[in-house]
Amino acid sequence: MTVPLAVHLFDAASILHGFGPWVLGGIALLVVVESGVLFPFLPGDSLLVTAAILSSSLGITPWQVAVVAVLAAIVGDAIGYLLGARVGRRLFRPHARLLTESRLDESERFFRRWGGLSLVLGRFVPVVRTFVPLAAGTARMRFAGFMTWNIVGAVAWVAVLVTAGVLLGGVPLIADHIDTVMLVVVVVSLLPLAVGALVRRRRTTGAGR
Repeated sequence: MTVPLAVHLFDAASILHGFGPWVLGGIALLVVVESGVLFPFLPGDSLLVTAAILSSSLGITPWQVAVVAVLAAIVGDAIGYLLGARVGRRLFRPHARLLTESRLDESERFFRRWGGLSLVLGRFVPVVRTFVPLAAGTARMRFAGFMTWNIVGAVAWVAVLVTAGVLLGGVPLIADHIDTVMLVVVVVSLLPLAVGALVRRRRTTGAGR
């Protein structure tokens, strides 16, 4: 599996083509890492949409993308849950660059608010989808219940993104301007984080007055 070092993490098309004949394995690897290995800054949403749009040129089918991504998402979240159950907060530090306590705190609040449904809703929010399984493990959520919601979330997430890619791929204008489309996908997927940060900032400012 040879991926050019210059490939940008958010250039999903270049990443997919860089995997060559191992593209399905590459998709699985990135989804597992983003879902459960505590590295949230990977193009999960745009990767699946792009893979569906470019499936014919990549030598794969949307169905293959969907099956591989669902299995990888389930495995990734299960890894995150086990890390939370066995290690939990010991992985996090207040001033760490990546594994900050604030990220875990936010995910735990999200989990407490939505319970098992957070494993479905969180799938559609970058960064949150990486840490919610960990929060579920830290909270000692029953594993059978966790896996049920994990599977539902994985299927829903992949179905929405792959279907969107298939539909968009049928529009010539979209296929010819995939870089712009993927930029829009990334921006839209990050909107919930931006809105949440703005709300917290306003609350903090209001409390400080």
